[in-house]
Amino acid sequence: MKIGLFGMPLHPPTRNRGEVYVEDAERVILADKLGFEEVFIGEHVSCTTEPIPAPMMFLASLISRTERIKLGTGVLALPNHHPALVAAEAAMFDHLSNGRFLMGIGPGGLASDMELFGVLDGQIRNEKMMESIDIILDLWKSEPPYQVKTKHYEFGIEATLIPELGVGSIGKPLQQPHPPILSTAMSPFSGSVKSAVERGWAPMTANFCPQFVVQSHWQKYVEGCDSIGVEATGDEWRVSRNMVIASTDAEAKDRVFDPDGGNYYYFSYLWEVLKAANYTAVMKQDPSTPDEDLTVEDLIESMVIYGSPDTVTEKLQAFRESTGPFGTLLLSMMDGSGVNEARERETMTLLANEVAPRFQGQPALA
Repeated sequence: MKIGLFGMPLHPPTRNRGEVYVEDAERVILADKLGFEEVFIGEHVSCTTEPIPAPMMFLASLISRTERIKLGTGVLALPNHHPALVAAEAAMFDHLSNGRFLMGIGPGGLASDMELFGVLDGQIRNEKMMESIDIILDLWKSEPPYQVKTKHYEFGIEATLIPELGVGSIGKPLQQPHPPILSTAMSPFSGSVKSAVERGWAPMTANFCPQFVVQSHWQKYVEGCDSIGVEATGDEWRVSRNMVIASTDAEAKDRVFDPDGGNYYYFSYLWEVLKAANYTAVMKQDPSTPDEDLTVEDLIESMVIYGSPDTVTEKLQAFRESTGPFGTLLLSMMDGSGVNEARERETMTLLANEVAPRFQGQPALA
């Protein structure tokens, strides 16, 4: 099992944006030093609580400050962008990062962004996402002139084409035929998991999914593998989790249920957002439980893995045996206000040095 980092990222809207950008960047730099394999950064345009509207721009600032870690979008909300612009910018980022780019894509999950870009209708949003990625892949494998006409997109380059000068050509990525493509899933029994596998993409399960939802994603993963005749190993499946690791179980419990802690803030915020969107089912271990019967503490208990390194190792083993053999564990980034930054760094360090090696069969990093 490999380890990575996943950041929406999420911070109180009252915090200075420059400070949280520095904090998030330093978290990625630490992950690189600790041997984390990859990091994914989310995209949210109309939310100061989730303050990164351009993940590739943010990640580009870290290319020269990191050495090995792969840099991924988590995700590019394709319905909110022109596909030709995504194709050109993603190809550029792939070259800038010398092939360290992981292209996470999705329909987007922030309701205010959906309203902003006119894609509140779920069917239209999903149609635009699938049309967009098909157009992007076609642009990368073809040469001009370009003529694109789908239900939602119509554009091309022909009259202004000057081939000998390179005018009218959209750049190709460094990784061929294209960078690895990943897509997120959060709903129970999400069909996007099966579709991703069938298309050769890697599925990522969101961190705010309870255990039964993660289990359902493994079922869809297996269905996808069966449909294309390949073995379902789980190697390409990423599962994101909130985690708190401390020297003792008692200390970890105090931190995870601390009302001023990063995880408490995270679930308080997300629960209110999902209630407003009438989408709370994704966070419930039992979907029939009324919203008013659940507390923030209940959500934390059902979705956060916490304890000493020994306890977390045991919990992870049991979780993985129950849900399916995911190949990469993505640690969710929490806000670092006050004492939380030191706590987050300790969790990352203990995960990398004491927990992950027990799954990898390798010695701990120095």
